[in-house]
Amino acid sequence: MIRNGVLPANNRAFIAHALSSVGVRSDGRGPTDTRALSISFGCSYGSAYVELGKTKVMVQVTAEAVPPRPERPSDGFFLFDTEFSPMAALEFDGTPYRAEQVELGRVVERGLRESHAIDTEALCISSGRRVWCIRVRIHVLDHFGNLIDCASIATITALLHFRRPDVSVSGDHVHIYGIEEKTPVPLSIHHIPVSVSFAFLNNGGNVVVDPTVEEEACMDGRLTITMNSQEELCAIQKAGGTAIEIGTVLECMRVAAVKASEAIAAVKAALEVYAEA
Repeated sequence: MIRNGVLPANNRAFIAHALSSVGVRSDGRGPTDTRALSISFGCSYGSAYVELGKTKVMVQVTAEAVPPRPERPSDGFFLFDTEFSPMAALEFDGTPYRAEQVELGRVVERGLRESHAIDTEALCISSGRRVWCIRVRIHVLDHFGNLIDCASIATITALLHFRRPDVSVSGDHVHIYGIEEKTPVPLSIHHIPVSVSFAFLNNGGNVVVDPTVEEEACMDGRLTITMNSQEELCAIQKAGGTAIEIGTVLECMRVAAVKASEAIAAVKAALEVYAEA
């Protein structure tokens, strides 16, 4: 058991030895195996619940008509909020703005923003007067490792599931229709970016995808690669001081392309099942 973010020495030694000697992880997976992925939806548009193994994240997307930012009068924008439930892990004590919260929100946001996955111009209602502010709330319910990937999948799933109210503009008047008046409108999403995280253990000698919380406690560094189904690199982030060879990075990108495509296929399948229900 991990207490205060520290893994007992015997557990660390077992994880390291199993990987270096036989290439098997403590939960029986191989280095490039991911945990089971489950996706479900809430009662309202933009509510997604994702389980990656035992890690559980819920994302809720909402929209509000607000004045635009002065520097981008014809573009809507996104706001990301991250909440770590004290029930998710022992170290989550309800303290606001933990380093993990800030990092999680920034990595997920960067994968969407830098890849221009979402058309922000389509969020304009009336240039210079009203645009849509899309708020993404990420709720961590259970932390058993790899929160970034679980939150990334949950976020893009919730955005794909979300429908904003339809609007009409007449002169200076903006009318926002209710669900009963007009069918809500989906967001304009160009492609689906998903992050895939790798942990480096044994001084970088072993690399595993989708690390558990125990593997994260003894890893020397982490590499998060965000890719879409077209195998385009959307974002990349390295955390930790371990040096990584360029060949290792390229191999991680090859694995990430496969894992991202699998996750995107699961997201699409879940949305199709929901649409047919």
